[in-house]
Amino acid sequence: MEDRSVTEQRVAALVDGLLAAHPPATTDAREFWAAQFDQGLAWIQFPEGHGGLGLDPALQRIVDERLHAAGAPSNLLHNFMGVGMAAPTLVAFGSEEQRRRYLRPLFSCEEIWCQMFSEPGAGSDLAALSMKATREGDEWVVTGQKVWTTQAHVARWGLLLARSDPNLPKHRGLTYLIADMKAPGVEVRPLRQMTSEAEFNEVYFDDVRIPDSQRIGEVNDGWRVAIGTLMNERTALGAFAKEPRGTGLIRHALRVWSGLPRHDPVLRERLLRIWIDAEVNRLTTLRAQALRERGTPGPEGSILKLTVSTFNQHVFDLCLDLLGPEGMLIGDYEMVIPELMSESTLGDDADLVKAFLETRGSTIGGGTSEITRNILGERVLGLPAEPRVDKDLPWLQVPRS
Repeated sequence: MEDRSVTEQRVAALVDGLLAAHPPATTDAREFWAAQFDQGLAWIQFPEGHGGLGLDPALQRIVDERLHAAGAPSNLLHNFMGVGMAAPTLVAFGSEEQRRRYLRPLFSCEEIWCQMFSEPGAGSDLAALSMKATREGDEWVVTGQKVWTTQAHVARWGLLLARSDPNLPKHRGLTYLIADMKAPGVEVRPLRQMTSEAEFNEVYFDDVRIPDSQRIGEVNDGWRVAIGTLMNERTALGAFAKEPRGTGLIRHALRVWSGLPRHDPVLRERLLRIWIDAEVNRLTTLRAQALRERGTPGPEGSILKLTVSTFNQHVFDLCLDLLGPEGMLIGDYEMVIPELMSESTLGDDADLVKAFLETRGSTIGGGTSEITRNILGERVLGLPAEPRVDKDLPWLQVPRS
């Protein structure tokens, strides 16, 4: 086995070679990401030929730190669902053919991905979804509606969970598919939010045909694959919480605070408490990452989902209070359909009023805080599970609104 220090030097040399051959300042972002993938520096723990080197995932830190220091572009906001969720799902559950077809254009952002799980009648109770997938030979015919789909308007491919056998209990009759977002019968409609932006969409499928070769996992075993995807979402969201001290969303509050003519002691205490929360989230993220790298993931992913969601709201609550009367004004209500994810909250020039409005949904999206508390109570604290009268019933017999 290669010595750890030698491996680290090899990885560092590959990063240096990438930066020398493709200087970030003069290289197109997509070209840079494609070269990063080809060097095995996209996800270092992935197999060789699939954007990785088959190495310890802890070594990814070397890659990320050196690329960040060199000013290299990040593709996470450009293709969050692809880089953070689709890629690990394909490696864990997909076929070799699927990995070869999708991973490189995914990482280079030539092909954007979205995730289509939630429906109007299946949000917190995702397993209650009703989108129908019927097998016809080597194809699936899919009909139904999805909602709150981020970046569906720019996506080429979508992770899709649909009901393939309504006679089975709701968790066991689901199949996981890769949907072509440009296929006949797919209609994407923007959902205008309080901010006037339309970051989310509702997506309609009208007898859309999907080849069985685009199925991930076994028929009716989609729930297991979906859980893997959602766990990867928690991990990917943690990437925003582990930024260096004083950066991340807390920087918006610090910027407003430093511009005040005088500093109120009560508001100073609130800022200090939020700073502490930011540090707790950052350190918890680093601890969770260390446990995952040793192969022993803990409950930190769900803890972070809960705490980061409320932290986002607290930051912009404080920003508006610091702004005073100015915090009651909004620049405009012109409808905007953003290309990137969460541009209004994550950018350095964030519109603080719109960011405040957008983070009202942070305790809902990706799983409500109530559901997250149930997960922590049952799976971490060992508390009795919530009563479930429909667990073993065929989906067709479960009452629905």
